[in-house]
Amino acid sequence: MDSEDRFSIASPERCRSRGVLRDAGGVVTAVIAAVLVAAMAAGVAVAQPVDPLARFHRQRVDWHPCEDPALVAEHADCAGIAVPLDYSRPDGPDITIAISRIRARDTAHRRGVLLTNSGGPGTPGLDAFDLVGDVLRPDVLSRYDLIGFDPRGVARSGRHQRCGWPVATPIRSAGVGLPAFVTETALQGQLAAQCLVGDRDWMRQLSTRNTARDMDVIRAALHEDRLSYYGLSYGTYLGAVYAQMFPGRSDRMVLDSAIDPRRYWLGLQQDWGPAVETAFDDWAGWVAARDGQYHLGASAGEVRRGVEALIDRAALSPIVVEGFGFDDHLLPTVPWTMLRDARLNAALAASMRALADAAAGRAPQVPPELHKLIEDDEHDENSVMVQIWCADAPMPADPAWYWNAIQAARPTQPIFAALANNIQPCAFWPPPAEPPTVVDNAVPALILQATGDNRTPYPGAVALHHQMSGSRLITLTDTRIHMVLRPGLSTCILDTTNRYFRDGAFPTGDRTCRPTTLLE
Repeated sequence: MDSEDRFSIASPERCRSRGVLRDAGGVVTAVIAAVLVAAMAAGVAVAQPVDPLARFHRQRVDWHPCEDPALVAEHADCAGIAVPLDYSRPDGPDITIAISRIRARDTAHRRGVLLTNSGGPGTPGLDAFDLVGDVLRPDVLSRYDLIGFDPRGVARSGRHQRCGWPVATPIRSAGVGLPAFVTETALQGQLAAQCLVGDRDWMRQLSTRNTARDMDVIRAALHEDRLSYYGLSYGTYLGAVYAQMFPGRSDRMVLDSAIDPRRYWLGLQQDWGPAVETAFDDWAGWVAARDGQYHLGASAGEVRRGVEALIDRAALSPIVVEGFGFDDHLLPTVPWTMLRDARLNAALAASMRALADAAAGRAPQVPPELHKLIEDDEHDENSVMVQIWCADAPMPADPAWYWNAIQAARPTQPIFAALANNIQPCAFWPPPAEPPTVVDNAVPALILQATGDNRTPYPGAVALHHQMSGSRLITLTDTRIHMVLRPGLSTCILDTTNRYFRDGAFPTGDRTCRPTTLLE
């Protein structure tokens, strides 16, 4: 069990659990007790356990009014929590983690603190109410101090956040052929170099293990014995790592749309391929049934062939929409982005129609969702996300490894193999400061998962359920969506989660839920 033992002296209870104090007749225990009594009688000082993080655990938290309008509206307080930059050097430099708090209103039934993480990695999280305020019922929220926080390296808890990239994100397709892959490899190397010209030591400390340690410092600084937690997507990995590292300090945990820790990050990326191809076929059937509206094909096969042809066309010359060029590296990211949620079927169909019209020289009607993707690609930069990936887990350094993986997957993943197996900046990154966390515990947790999730595919939730043997898997069937704790989606999911957070009502076994509202 990874319980951060290297930061504390083992207690007799810990030693006993490891078989160190094997004491059939109490003889060893009696001898130790006699020695301690004699030492104290003689005036000899007995060493007490030393907490290297004491100054962080016992720090004073100075609350002040928040500045964000949404937090002001919720009467939230904000503060900064000092944590070590490098936990192996607790006397070294500090950094500050920005947190917020909405106080529990039902003080008579107050349970404690509820921390949240909305995924990413790299997503700001100071506004926790925005994540759970519409899914946890008022009588549940009123029992917790709701704690939001920006993880280390993110937003108000960050520095060196942007690397000056020429593209928004490294999540791109490697392209149609080998020349495109070579070009993409050079670009991904450039992205890494533009980050690494900064403070490498800082970036190597942006790991999930350190963020989990930061969570435990927050817990201690708030004078709480344990913390409850809701994590979404990447937040499920963070929650699983916390439960592994601090197994006695987790209270009620809910992990929504889960990642298999053994496949984070490269394996998860590869798992996108088959899952998103399946989602594409589902969408293609939906579009074919509406060919009179979208004119993308009268059968699922025809729709697929049309999109594949559009990608081949983009490889010859970018398809320009609103002045932005979609080449074979970017065009596959349009369906990849929107297939995560069946409610975006129409938006994706309208987007593909616009791209097809632009490719044919016709003026496209650009839907808001495609316009938003263009704006994000022109102005955003997800380098913080990559800095966290690369601090967590190594990736193969040989470009040939990725090319071979792409080629092996293309026959069954004609659209997404080159995206799901593409080389990433982490191939050019220094190795992580620590190995990834092996999750193997019996900490209770609710794992919520949709069978049609293609961003964190369902087998990952099954795997995490096995690794956290005390968990319960709550499955939402027949639904293509990422994030299942949503208003109106499934009464079964909402009731199960709210009862758990409110009363600790933990299901006696796994549970299958159906959507209350079918997604189309």
